Amino acid sequence: MTSKGKDDAVLIDRLALEVPNQYLGLITINRPAEMNPLDWALARKIRTIVQDLAADKEVRVIAFTGAGKAFSAGGDLKAYLTLQRSEEDFRGFLVDVHGLFDYIETCEKPAVALVNGFCVAGGLELLLACDFGYASESARIGDGHVNFGQMAGGGSLARLPRHILPGIAREVLYTGRLLTAQEALQCGLVNRVVPDGKLIEAALEFANIVAKKSPLAIRNMKRVVGRGFNMTQADTAFLESQTAHHYCLTSFDAPEGLNAFSEKRDPKYQGR
Repeated sequence: MTSKGKDDAVLIDRLALEVPNQYLGLITINRPAEMNPLDWALARKIRTIVQDLAADKEVRVIAFTGAGKAFSAGGDLKAYLTLQRSEEDFRGFLVDVHGLFDYIETCEKPAVALVNGFCVAGGLELLLACDFGYASESARIGDGHVNFGQMAGGGSLARLPRHILPGIAREVLYTGRLLTAQEALQCGLVNRVVPDGKLIEAALEFANIVAKKSPLAIRNMKRVVGRGFNMTQADTAFLESQTAHHYCLTSFDAPEGLNAFSEKRDPKYQGR
């Protein structure tokens, strides 16, 4: 484990992978006493961190988790008492929060949420912005805004009904109920449930697989899949065809994979 930097609210680590000079970029929200609230300043800070990791060619996967017993229990409710009295400030907060989640969703690296405990409101919105999530057995996941007279404003209303069955999404949103890890798995909100304390191990397992693949192919696939959610199936199929055509005919990595297969050796991808 090699630490890239830290401050009071966020820890950033690069965890070495099996492929030399390849890393998992791990972002840990580090305000355990407050259950890791995603306030305005932290949203802007995390976006800068994600941008740095996305630009780091040695980082193959970006993962998010929380310190203590929460992934993130959402926004800072006490701060909302002041923030929601200012039309300009609250609008700025919502713009920056959406900017963070949209960037995670569209950045070129796979992003994984490691849900280690309570994942509520802004925490759920962070999970939904990632490519997928793993949950610990003790995780509890939901929107929860309605429990405090609030409504989601950072993406839960847009993403949750597209992520799981709309009826289940509506029930979760309208009741404020938190799902168990197994319930979240059953409805497709997370991909795996692992024992408490094993989330980093699961993320490394995934990242070690990705590290052996073409970075350019992964980047292209994430872009096509992400853009496809906002396109018709026919338009997405056309984008897929055009992207594959350009990748296979112009990249180093595509013929390298075929040559390695033919020559019975491990490929040496260059991400170009």
